[in-house]
Order: sequence, then C-alpha cells, then structure tokens
Amino acid sequence: MEERTTLKKTLKPHWVWAIALGSSIGWGAFVQPTNWMSTAGPLGAIIGFMIGGLLMMLIAISYGFLIKSFPVSGGEFAYAFIGLGRKHAFISGWFLTLGYICIVALNASALALMFKFVFPALLENIYLYEVAGWDVYGMEIIIASMALAIFGYFNIKGGLFSGSMQFVFCIVMIVGVVAITFMVGIDPAAGLANVKPSFPTDTTAFAAIMSIVAIAPWAFVGFDNVPQAAEEFNFSSKKAFNLIIFAILFATLLYCLMIFATAMAFPWEELVAANHIWGTGVAIQELLGTMGVVILVVALTMGIFTGLNGFIISTSRLLFAMSRAKFIPNAFSKLHSKHQTPYISIIFTVIVAMIAPWFGRQALSWVVDMSSIGVTIAYFYTCFTAFSLFKWKKDAGFNDKMHVVSPLKKVFAGFGIVASIVFLGLLLIPGSPAFLGIESRIALAIWVIIGILFYLFKRKDYNRITDKEMSYHILGKEEIVAENRK
Repeated sequence: MEERTTLKKTLKPHWVWAIALGSSIGWGAFVQPTNWMSTAGPLGAIIGFMIGGLLMMLIAISYGFLIKSFPVSGGEFAYAFIGLGRKHAFISGWFLTLGYICIVALNASALALMFKFVFPALLENIYLYEVAGWDVYGMEIIIASMALAIFGYFNIKGGLFSGSMQFVFCIVMIVGVVAITFMVGIDPAAGLANVKPSFPTDTTAFAAIMSIVAIAPWAFVGFDNVPQAAEEFNFSSKKAFNLIIFAILFATLLYCLMIFATAMAFPWEELVAANHIWGTGVAIQELLGTMGVVILVVALTMGIFTGLNGFIISTSRLLFAMSRAKFIPNAFSKLHSKHQTPYISIIFTVIVAMIAPWFGRQALSWVVDMSSIGVTIAYFYTCFTAFSLFKWKKDAGFNDKMHVVSPLKKVFAGFGIVASIVFLGLLLIPGSPAFLGIESRIALAIWVIIGILFYLFKRKDYNRITDKEMSYHILGKEEIVAENRK
C-alpha cells in the first residue's frame, strides 16, 4: 500500500479560532448590510442572523464530535465517506471545492470594491467591458490578482505564518467593529429613529426573517474550515467544538453590530433606495466623516484578508485530502520540500480564483449564491454521519471505538439534518423567500453536469481502490467505520 502523506502539526488553538471566525465574517459583514436590510429590514436581518447562528451551533455539535474522532484533512469529504461511502464523498468534495474557491474569489473582488469606493479615480482605469451591468476595469483585476498571489505565497510558507497572521487580523477586525458601533452609538446625529421601520413594508416579518435565515450556510461558512485544518492541530482535537462555538458567537455578534451601526448611522430606507456601491461606507462617512471611514476600511480590509487566508487554507486542504484518496490527480497532495505545505493545491486555488474577476462581480455573485447549495449539502453529510455514529443505547452492534452512546447528541445531530434540509428547501423550492435566481440555478446545473462527467471518467480508477486502502488514505486507518462502502 502506498505510503500516506501527512501534514505538519503547527496550528495553535487561538489560530484555529481565528481561521473559523475570520472565514465566517470575510467581506460580507461590511459590504452587505444594506442588501440585507433591503430584504429584511434592520430588525429582521438581526433576528435572522441570531437564528442562523443558533442553527449553525446545532450543526457544530456534529462537527465537534467528528473532528475529535477523525482529526484529518478533508472535513466533510471524509465525513461523507465515513457515513455513506466513496460516491457521497465525491459529491461532498465536489460541491465544497466550488463553494470554497468562489468565496476566495469574491473576497479578492471585495478588496477591489473597497478601493473603488475609497479611490474611485484609481480603480476606474483600463476599462475593459461590461458583464451583467457591471463595468469591468483592468485595475480591479490587478488588485484582486495581487491579493490572491500574496496570500497564496503566505500559505505556501506554512501554518505558523498564516495562522499567526490570521489571529492578528481577527483582533484588529473586532476592535474596528466595536469602535465603529461605539462611535455611532454616542453620536447625537444617530438614533433609533433611523432604524424604523424594523421590517420592510412590502413583506411579512416572518418572510423577512426567513430570507436571512436561508443565507446562514453562506454567511457562517468558515467555521467548517476547522475540520479542514484538523490534521495540523498541535493540540487535542477535543478542543475543536469549543473553538467553533466561540467563532460562531463572535461572528453572529459582529454581523448584528454592523447591521445595527449602519441602520443607526443613516435612515436605512433612504440608504437602500439610493443604491450606493457601498451603502455602509456612505452611512459611516456621512455620520463620522473621514475618521469613521478609515476605521471601517481597516476593519473591512482585515475581514477580506481573514476570508482570503482562511479559505485558501481550507480549499487547499480539501484538494490535498481528495488527491491523497486518489479522487483527483496526485499532484494536489504533493508537499513543498521546505515548508511541507500542499503548494500545488494552493497555487491551483489562487489561479482559478484569479479567473473570476474577469467576469465581473455580478456574474461571480450568481455562482456564490449557488455555492450555498454545496455548503448545505456538506452540512447534511456531517450531521448524517454524526447521527449514525451516536447511539441511543448499547446494542449488539455497538463498537465503542467508533460509536458513542449519547441520546441528546443524537437528537441534536437529527436537528442538524432537518436544518440542512430546510436550508436546501429555502434555496431550491419555487416561491421560497430565498429561492435561487435563474442565473444561479443555471450555474448549479452546469456544475452538477461537469461533476457527473468527471465522476464517470474516473469511476474505473475509484473502483480499483480497495475499501481498506481508501479508508487508510482518507482517515489514516484501515478500519471500515460504516456499512455503506460502495
């Protein structure tokens, strides 16, 4: 049997917490508040994020158990294999790869959007063409590509560098959000009057809240970067659950603070109606002036940096794990001779993400909306596998090495399954307040077709690998831990 490649254990607990938090926040908390308020109003958006955060915590129970039991790279890819076998592992890995790379690309394009707001004369140079109503400029592409290249280089240098850097970025981001909220709160020109009405007048409060709950898989995607990095923990994997919970708590708080600060700073209905390129930036600039914008830009920059760094880590580790299991070419699991990082996977992630800015931000957002489906599918597999391994009581088939008697955790895993199905329904059922647009559905269909073709092309290679060999390469052990291996 071919020797299994493994990664160095370099990541400290507070670095892993920062990877989860920074990836969950990214650019969205600073750029999207006006879009969320247009859909749900200030109160609807805040309640929606609180409910979404609680649902993510339910799902995190399954993640915590599986990370503790199987601390290997690959995350949901490995969990789908444990629970349902290799076909489902491919499905999970295929959708996650797309979702992660899209989020890397969108964070890079968000950096260009910020420059466009702060330095419009600089960014609106080298006009190229228009895609879906979005003007594409050469300078935007240059800035996004440079950011991707820099963070790709940081990641190749290894976890010690990227992990410590992630933690510093997160602390600066948190301080920035708290400072903005405090400054808005004490400014006499701001007030609760700007937050009214709490919900949009053209929809019900329930529909408004559910439209935000539906995007929770996208908004909080990033806490699941923890299992992708599990193989590199230099601490007990038992701590993973608490790190995830604290990351989700902080992410929920930061989302709510930025929505509240934006609404307090400027009448939100006027802000939405004006359709500014960056509504939050306009609101803070009008109220707090240059100092407020500087703090906001610093916080946004840190959010973008943490999103870029975190998802380059997770994407490259997912590709590494799939390659190690022979699902994709062996080059993706090749390690750098000096830094011992999966540098081919990192370079591939960066290059593919560099393609996206050429298609314009609007076109990219369709793919990201569609990628919420992939993330939700990954949540489902994780909760299903945990549900199958949690037991109501000891029975004849009980294996204390793999299974745990925990009726309460089994119930929570079941809730996670139901929540995942609800998320999928909100995104896919016509008439739902969060039903995907036609462009996103077309992108989803294309990705599914490509995945089917790729699987059919590789199917013979998969079938040549024995169950024990595949289990060894994915999990580091030859034991068969679930019944459905085919």
